[in-house]
Amino acid sequence: MVGETRDLDGEEGPLSGLTVLDASQVLVGPFCTMQLGDLGAEVIKVERPGVGDRTRRWVPPTYGDSEESAYYLSVNRNKRSVELDLSTDAGQTVFRDLASEADVVVENFRVGKTADWGLEYGDLAGENPGLIYCGLSGYGEWGPDRDAPAYDIVMQARGGMMSITGEEGGPPVRVGVAIADIGAGMYATQAILAALLERELGDGTGQKVEVSLLDCQAAWMSYQAENYFATGESPGRMGSKHPNIAPYQAFATADGHVVVACTDDASWQALCRALEVPALAADDRFSTNEKRVRNREALDRRLEAAFGEYTTEEAVARLTAADVPASEVKRMEGVFDDPQIEARGMRQEVAHPTAGTVEMPGSPMFLSRTPATIRRPPPRLGEHTAAVLGEYGYGEGDLERLRAEGAIPDGS
Repeated sequence: MVGETRDLDGEEGPLSGLTVLDASQVLVGPFCTMQLGDLGAEVIKVERPGVGDRTRRWVPPTYGDSEESAYYLSVNRNKRSVELDLSTDAGQTVFRDLASEADVVVENFRVGKTADWGLEYGDLAGENPGLIYCGLSGYGEWGPDRDAPAYDIVMQARGGMMSITGEEGGPPVRVGVAIADIGAGMYATQAILAALLERELGDGTGQKVEVSLLDCQAAWMSYQAENYFATGESPGRMGSKHPNIAPYQAFATADGHVVVACTDDASWQALCRALEVPALAADDRFSTNEKRVRNREALDRRLEAAFGEYTTEEAVARLTAADVPASEVKRMEGVFDDPQIEARGMRQEVAHPTAGTVEMPGSPMFLSRTPATIRRPPPRLGEHTAAVLGEYGYGEGDLERLRAEGAIPDGS
């Protein structure tokens, strides 16, 4: 059963009462601020008039018969949109007014741009000492490449991810989602939450948070980097295999593929029983994980033959019954029709004013008392400009002046 759509305006998340001023676009920043929004924060998305977040134009696909970009919808729920031209003096003044009452500012402009506008952390913290300011960039705010443009595929290449992704002997492959952006967005969320906690436990003073995509990719190298540091040998592409564990990979069946994860010798013996290959279980070359890793080529040949005797459904059933971690390699429709995914509420619906009923992945953050929620659909461009500015004391006369000065568009 698809997750129910509920009116959650009255429910409070752990960040209820906090305001996030989101001056980011594309993926890394919006993914971060969506998580904060899911946790209850009020997120005000500041967008360039008439243009908005670039992902609004990343089509196809659109949702249904609407012009709403599926990419944009994926990371912008639980936000309100304000059109504001930050290149104008009036727009910068409005942004400072909003930031003066915000708890968090998130931006991913080119390094140095907010300083040019007078909207850097130091500029805003003078009016709001408790502000947490998060700056996101490709390469970071210092170093020889601080000004270089950066996109996910470039970060996956430069940070090492593509060198270890793909089949052995094949070309480097980008991970199928923008993992450099999403990973940096997760690190940014962690750092913001840590800074908010420190503010609460300390004297109420905020601080600047700085996260770069390249740094995060280097950090995500984790055990692959440690293997390199230990041996001096760069790891290569191994397909679905693991450099330290065997068997831990995908195998072709009679009609598809199955992945298995034998992380100890007991699960290895269980796999052999499940596939009815007692000779493998008795073979001393494969009796321990160390031996299986060292004799991987011979092991793979034997297991490929064994898995080829079964259909995917048969192999998964046998391995699961034997308590061996295993799964078919599911396509997207299989993922979101999975009873476990549905039971966990990871397939959700939200009503959108132009796209109709929009389905999206739910939040994976479960809190027993203050749950993460989907309260608002992704906003249309500038949908909340007048309402939000009105909450900050801007009357109709002020809005007319801002329109005349080019800070906000006509009709907002």
